Parts: sequence; C-alpha cells; structure tokens
Amino acid sequence: MAQKQRVVVGLSGGVDSAVSAWLLKQQGYEVIGIFMKNWEDDDDSEYCSSRQDFLDAASVADVIGIDMEHVNFAAEYKDRVFAEFLREYQAGRTPNPDILCNAEIKFKAFLDHAMRLGADKIATGHYCRVRLNGTTGQYELLKGLDPLKDQSYFLHRLNQNQLRNTLFPVGELPKTEVRRIAAEIGLPNAKKKDSTGICFIGERPFREFLNRYIQKEPGPIRDDQGRVVGQHVGLSFYTLGQRQGLGIGGVKTQGAQKGGGEHAPWFVARKDVAHNTLWVVQGHDHPWLQSPQLQALDASWVAGSAPALGRYGAKTRYRQADAACVLAPNGEGAFALAFNEPQWAVTPGQSAVLYDGEVCLGGGVIHAATATEAPLPEVPTLAPRGKKVRRR
Repeated sequence: MAQKQRVVVGLSGGVDSAVSAWLLKQQGYEVIGIFMKNWEDDDDSEYCSSRQDFLDAASVADVIGIDMEHVNFAAEYKDRVFAEFLREYQAGRTPNPDILCNAEIKFKAFLDHAMRLGADKIATGHYCRVRLNGTTGQYELLKGLDPLKDQSYFLHRLNQNQLRNTLFPVGELPKTEVRRIAAEIGLPNAKKKDSTGICFIGERPFREFLNRYIQKEPGPIRDDQGRVVGQHVGLSFYTLGQRQGLGIGGVKTQGAQKGGGEHAPWFVARKDVAHNTLWVVQGHDHPWLQSPQLQALDASWVAGSAPALGRYGAKTRYRQADAACVLAPNGEGAFALAFNEPQWAVTPGQSAVLYDGEVCLGGGVIHAATATEAPLPEVPTLAPRGKKVRRR
C-alpha cells in the first residue's frame, strides 16, 4: 500500500484553514496542523490576542482528528516584515505587510519548517488556485473562484518553488460553501467572524499603534491652491485617498474646487516628505486623485521573468476590479503601467498586481504615480526634517 502524502496545514483558528484541513483529510492525505504565532508585543491585549485563535485551531484539530503543533515565528516576522513596515511608513509610503508576510513567513519560514517535518506539501486557507501549465511546464497562480474572496493579490510574490509545494483547498469553493461544510461537520469556529486588519495591529486604531514606533512630526495641510487649511500630526499617519481623520471637515475655501464644490469632502491627495506637507483636495473626482500611469519597483514575477510587453489587467489595491492597462518594462526589477482609464488614489508603497485573465502574473511595489494634473502650487520652502523611530 502506497504511503499517504503528508500535508502540513497552516491553521489560523479561522474557518477557511479549518475546512482546508478537513478537505485534505477527506482526500486521503496525512494532515498535520501548524499554528503560527507571528507577533508577541501586546499579545495579551484586547486588540491582538492570538490565544483565542490558538484555542480555536486546537479545537478544530481535535474535531478533525489531526495533530497540531504551535510554532513561534515572531522573531522572523519582526526582522523580515515589521522592520520593513516601519521603514516604509517613515518614508511617507503606505506598505502592505500582509503581502510581505505571505512571501517571507507563510510561504518561506513556514514552508521550510514543514519540509523539516517531512511534508510533501503545505496548505493554507487562501482563496486562490495553483495550476501546472502543460505547455510551459510552469506553475500558475490563479484567482479564487469566489470573486468576492479572491486573495491572489496578496500572494502575487510567490515563486515557482513555493507554488509547486502548496495546495489551496478552498480556492475552488465559494465562501458560502465553506461555511456550510464547517457547520455540517460541526467545526467549533463555523460561524467565526473573518479576521480583518493587520495581525499585529488587530482592531485597535491604526494611528494609536503607529504612534508607539514613529515620532509625530506635525506640519501644514494645504489645499490645491497652496492655502493652509489645517495641521497634520505626521505624514506617516495618513494615506492617499483618506477621507476620515483629517480634522478639516468644517473648513471651507473660497471659489470652486476642481472635482468638487465648496462643501465637497476633503481627501488626502499627496504627501510631500521633503517639506513635511500634506496636500488635500475637495471632491472624490479631483484630478490630483486620478492617475493614468504608474511606476513600480521591486518586481516579482510568478514565472521567474517579466511578462512580455502588452495589454493586461491590473489591481492597485485589493478588492479592485482589474483595470485594463499596458505593461512596459522599465529597467531591472521595475515596470510601468499605462491605464486605459485613470485610477483613483494610486498609493506609493502599495502593490500593483498584473493579471492575464484569471492568471496572476506577479507585480511590484508602487513607487510613483502620475496624476492627471501634476504641478503643485508655489509654497514657502521649508527645511527638510528627518523622522525618528522610537524603539520600545
């Protein structure tokens, strides 16, 4: 009798990974669960406690009838993910740590650990799929079949070796079916709410968390005419397209605004790090919020090399519909995208991810975006001010 293939499943305590483990066992695999602890600071707080997740994962393992191991990757996470997260925010950009976590922890540190346990494959509860292309002999990363849950955007940095060794059992299912299976087999977390936010921040206010590590550096908030309309607490605490928390909701300016009237809401449009100035505009459709093209760096391609110049679809943020664009390589590890229609609030530090239909090709980190109307008004020159990081 052939020996069963061993699959090590990352059990997060959520319903998706739980159903993934059950499906794999039903398919005849030898299944082992791993609970990954990636954050220790404040872990006993009300906002970011992994204890309940661990208990949920252990309960799932018990119901399914598999062994589970608790593994601490907090040191690797702090070095490979959190340190980069802080560097990006200091530089005035808005990073996506979940993408880096997948590439560096869940599909590197976890994969290495699983292989040491004698695993043939690893599995997670992500909504995406892997396919071996019979023509090219390469593994492809495909969107999950549930368009509302597709998570390929977060996994676009995975390479051939990682995809070769990974299974995504729920990628073929809609979320409603996953919930139904969990309830039918009596999983204790069948109705557990999906987690939101970054794991080390949890549900706490983001500004409150960031303030522990990055020093506030107040400065002026200016409108598109160069007029001071308020004061910001530090550029790191804002992101492009942000509407809430600006503290200028009641401010009115004289004259019509591009893209909005006198009472239109304010949005963050640009961050000038050199002059510590936050630029805001009124109206969702203001030209400064529209970008017909972008430049990206630190490119990572699933196939190992850049796709050919041509027409593709791209996302500049999660849950966005694919936007038609033209890809142009722009030097080693860099590329440019020109969109058929301008994209809203394209944000440096976020990822631009390229698609050919249902196939996720990879992507890169947005470095700059060209607004429909780019020039800034003349304002008094301020001496650049450095930022400091507070170490706890």
